[in-house]
Amino acid sequence: MIGGDAAGMSAASQARRLKGPDELEIVAFERGHFASYSACGIPYWVGGDVPERDRLIARTPEEHRARGIDLRLRTEVTEIDVDRGRVRTRDAGSGAESWTPYDKLVIATGARPIRPDLPGADAAGVHGVQTLDDGQALLDTLARSGGRRAVVVGAGYIGVEMAEALINRGYQVTVVNRGREPMSTLDPDMGRLVHRAMEGLGITMVNGTGVTGLPTDDDGRVRGVATPAAEYPADVVVLGIGVRPQTSLARAAGLPLGDHGGLLTDRAMRVRGHENIWAGGDCVEVLDLVSGQQRHIPLGTHANKHGQVIGTNAAGGYATFPGVVGTAVSKVCDLEIARTGLREKDAHRAGLRFVTATIESTSRAGYYPDASPMTVKMLAEHRTGRLLGVQIVGREGAGKRVDIAAVALTAGMTVEQMTSLDLGYAPPFSPVWDPVLVAARKAVKAVRQRA
Repeated sequence: MIGGDAAGMSAASQARRLKGPDELEIVAFERGHFASYSACGIPYWVGGDVPERDRLIARTPEEHRARGIDLRLRTEVTEIDVDRGRVRTRDAGSGAESWTPYDKLVIATGARPIRPDLPGADAAGVHGVQTLDDGQALLDTLARSGGRRAVVVGAGYIGVEMAEALINRGYQVTVVNRGREPMSTLDPDMGRLVHRAMEGLGITMVNGTGVTGLPTDDDGRVRGVATPAAEYPADVVVLGIGVRPQTSLARAAGLPLGDHGGLLTDRAMRVRGHENIWAGGDCVEVLDLVSGQQRHIPLGTHANKHGQVIGTNAAGGYATFPGVVGTAVSKVCDLEIARTGLREKDAHRAGLRFVTATIESTSRAGYYPDASPMTVKMLAEHRTGRLLGVQIVGREGAGKRVDIAAVALTAGMTVEQMTSLDLGYAPPFSPVWDPVLVAARKAVKAVRQRA
């Protein structure tokens, strides 16, 4: 196993469940200090919602080793020799290098934060946040910093979540975002709702501008973020502009990569053209079940499922991963943000004609205490009415409603079929017509009008 987090260690654990140590030797290499942890929880640890780092660790190295998995931390794989079936590793402490042979190889190298090629991008005080080591380094910087100004570059999931974490830490936060609105995973009209909510929390939003550099002090520490129009002072800078598949090893080994730079696999998560090499997690591309295209969607949910499939197959069983519909949820303070399926630009790119429907509703019956507002946007295919995507922005009770749409997308339902879904109802949980079904009814009307 190359990589000791979600996909790699899920694969190792599943293979061990199926095969004992006498039947299958498992060696896992991880270049960091930690394995089997929740990277998705790092913003909440940084922000103080999770009180200590170890709460994010699902299984310790000692627990893995006790189950017969030879987990080697601080050991980086530097080369894959496909022809001879071996990997070269380097020990981070001693620098010693060695070759380890394999019969079956699992690549779970994850993704790396995008670090712009700009002056000052590697300066002290500039942080990407992808691993527990990254989170610890950021907390160390916050502890040493005497200032209270933070700039987050980028307003995707990580950018928005880190802005909230820094607000919780008492920092003055500015978010510099190249897009028209935050959360490019949403359509701009829905992203505008997130924009307003972030400003309501005291976050300064600077949209529609790029970064030209990260100026530094004489001691080499970052002092701000420069754009074409202004410079925003900062004692710490967090990069939240996305990630790319960590596939440099795979590329050097001649393994097949897709348009997004991720490894290409079959449904058994086997690397295409290689019988005994599997790959999973943030380093692979996956099939979008709605558009039929390959996409790179780095999420822990997918990585753990990939690991289960890989472990089963590597141990001699049979399992497949059919694809995804692109479901994700996030939050900034009490604002919940969710999406599944296609955005408008995704549908255009796939050559689909569609209609949209946007509605405003509440999380509970309007007369019930603490009913909170939410906005639901739905995309449906022109003529057929097939559901294409849903986006939801609202307060408590909004985000997880996207799961209704995720199931409908997976089943290939039309918006008209959705209007008859037998969903649970009681005033503390929902209006008589759930907001997702209200959006479906409006989408049905839009489909009929277009037809």
